[in-house]
Amino acid sequence: MRVAAVGDLHVVPGAAHRLRPLYQRAALVADLLLLAGDLTNAGDLDSAAELCAVVGNLDLPVVAVLGNHDHDAGEGAKVAAMLGDAGAIVLDGTATTVETSRGRIGVAGIKGFSDNFDGEDNPDEAVTSDVADAFRLRDALASLDTDVRIALTHFAPVRETLTGEAPEIHRYLGSALLGAAIDGSLAGEAPAPAARAGGPAPAEAHSGATGARGGSAATAARLTAWRARPLSFDAPAPAPATTSSGLPEQSGPWEQSGPSEQSGPSEQSGPSERPGPPGAGQPGSASPSTRPGAAVPRPAAAGRVGASSGGAGPSTREATTTLAVHGHAHHGQEMGRTPRGVPVRNVARPVIVAPFAVYHLPGGARVG
Repeated sequence: MRVAAVGDLHVVPGAAHRLRPLYQRAALVADLLLLAGDLTNAGDLDSAAELCAVVGNLDLPVVAVLGNHDHDAGEGAKVAAMLGDAGAIVLDGTATTVETSRGRIGVAGIKGFSDNFDGEDNPDEAVTSDVADAFRLRDALASLDTDVRIALTHFAPVRETLTGEAPEIHRYLGSALLGAAIDGSLAGEAPAPAARAGGPAPAEAHSGATGARGGSAATAARLTAWRARPLSFDAPAPAPATTSSGLPEQSGPWEQSGPSEQSGPSEQSGPSERPGPPGAGQPGSASPSTRPGAAVPRPAAAGRVGASSGGAGPSTREATTTLAVHGHAHHGQEMGRTPRGVPVRNVARPVIVAPFAVYHLPGGARVG
């Protein structure tokens, strides 16, 4: 089974005639195309229309998340709707199952977030909302009933794939909370939303959240303590146990990189495969519940992907993530792993130096 993936296309008006032929080739070498956000340059609708002309109605399923730049013009919802109308599945804390000629692929996706909160009008609210998004990703992954499960984000879930970026900007590029969600090491329930400045707390931390909502004074205090200390991408350290709220204990930064993984000949490719005949795995061949063009939120069994205490070592889990894919880090490195060993691939286009990269599953070896 093979997936093609790319992020950070930054499409602008006038690009489709040059880019469309490149992405039509994806159907010849892969079973699925993943788009890891920042698909438009500034989130304007003209660029979104050009993007749809590039990746719309290809001869293979397309699953996408938006990036921060896709929201720059305040039209993120319209950009997502336009992509959906063009045949793509756009995920936002949701999951979908894609039928291909080689079997079913489950994908859970969310834009994600960074550990930087400088300049936020209400930092506590921003922290709470982002933590809730991590739980949404965890629960979306848990909802998938497939052997192959892919986590798709725009922001980086591990520090390792940021190698090459200036260390002082790492916290702008991702969050280890996303890595914990991918590993299933977020335990408990999503925190209750923080009170907005000058008004009551919103009903939900994020519209459409799939995880159970809870919260207490203790959770609020934990968030305040987490906000006040060095951020997780500022200084890696061994991961402490999580609390019942799923947040790390207070003693020090908690992000920890997994085993080092380098690109190149040392990584073995899987067995040679060729995709099925044209039409196999096309949008029209999917069942109504998995057709491309609509995000498929699924009720989540909280913690199914290993709701265990971080730092307690790998636990017996009902499900594991096969591969994590992200973009955003233009000067990072391609390959990394989560603390529990899930392969992570940074597919920002400047990193992969190609219209898309092709990975063999399971394992995540790059084969194209």
